Amino acid sequence: MNDIPWIEIITGLVVAAGGGGAVAYLRARRRSRTPGDEGAGTRPTAGGGAGTIEAERPEAPAEAEAGPTAPGEVTAPPPSPHDASSLRSDASQGPRGSGTLAPEVERPEPAAGRMVRLRDRLARSGSPLGARLLSVLSRDTLTEDDWDEIEEVLLLADVGPGPTTELLDALRTRVRVLGVREPGAVRDLVREELVRLVDPTLDRSLHVGPRTAEDGTPLPAVVLVVGVNGTGKTTTVGKLARVLVAEGRTVVLGAADTFRAAAADQLQTWGARVGVPTVRSDRDGADPASVAFEAVSRGRDEGTDVVLVDTAGRLQNKAGLMDELGKIVRVSSKVAAPSEVLLVLDATTGQNGLTQARVFGEVAGVTGIVLTKLDGTAKGGIVVQVQRQLGVPVKLVGLGEGPDDLAPFDAEQFVDGILG
Repeated sequence: MNDIPWIEIITGLVVAAGGGGAVAYLRARRRSRTPGDEGAGTRPTAGGGAGTIEAERPEAPAEAEAGPTAPGEVTAPPPSPHDASSLRSDASQGPRGSGTLAPEVERPEPAAGRMVRLRDRLARSGSPLGARLLSVLSRDTLTEDDWDEIEEVLLLADVGPGPTTELLDALRTRVRVLGVREPGAVRDLVREELVRLVDPTLDRSLHVGPRTAEDGTPLPAVVLVVGVNGTGKTTTVGKLARVLVAEGRTVVLGAADTFRAAAADQLQTWGARVGVPTVRSDRDGADPASVAFEAVSRGRDEGTDVVLVDTAGRLQNKAGLMDELGKIVRVSSKVAAPSEVLLVLDATTGQNGLTQARVFGEVAGVTGIVLTKLDGTAKGGIVVQVQRQLGVPVKLVGLGEGPDDLAPFDAEQFVDGILG
């Protein structure tokens, strides 16, 4: 009985009666002990005897208590000071500060044949260029009201006033001369005229072949990706990297979108999935031109085939941001001039995309269009209009949300899709 700590029991009951409960008593008792005191009773405090509860002290930071890691355990390295000029490239790690290894390297799906999926999706989307055009043109007689209806369908599909008038004139002449009325013949006629408007003769290939400097030094192909906020530029860069890797090309990514906090992490994750390194700044808001310069320099020094540079989303009416885009082009050109400047447009924005296209073309010299979300619109005529306004072809189209849903554009398969 003499071994029973009566003083501690009585103290615990007092604490419980005061509202703290047994839990508070046990916590206070543990805090009053030092390591190795188990079973040694309570420790006297500065102001009282053995039964006095010591005031709570703040616990030491978790980092100070961390011991050696277990075998195979991955821990994040201690953070390094942020340097405005520091750039890094890492394909083996996940996003900055994650402390996790990159996922297993994937093998992307070949790009060949992807437009078949777009054709099927467009055919199911209820495109007005399909059912309504064919139904009107198959009528026994065509009145002026019928032709007005066809014009309305074309304009609603974002074909644009100029191409719409051109298509109407061609259809009027051929229907009157040929007397076409059978649905199959009408469809062939409309298809032929639409394909002509989309223009399959345009060079839609990506110019990512090898180049050399004047002194014979091999240079990478540099692809600059530009556009406004929300069009899916960073995702497009990641998907394009997969297309190039599937073709057997080596790639370096440049995270020159330094204003959106998650942009570099997002791009690095895309690259890590296919074993592609990402050059990025360790400081948010760093000079994007310096990041682009470093990425192109690394591509040259390592003999990389293609350098893909992601830029910040910018509004076409913001002069400062557009000037900055021009600076990125000038600075990166000191190593290697861009082989392609791809403008990413959201197909669902319609005619507003044309203003974007014109201004970006003036500042950065756009060479091709990437239309995203094309499977999510029943219009599609924006393809014709943007090519006419800017004088450059649509080269790639987004098919959906999947990692391999970016396809080289094919005029005939696109027309077949919107005609159903």
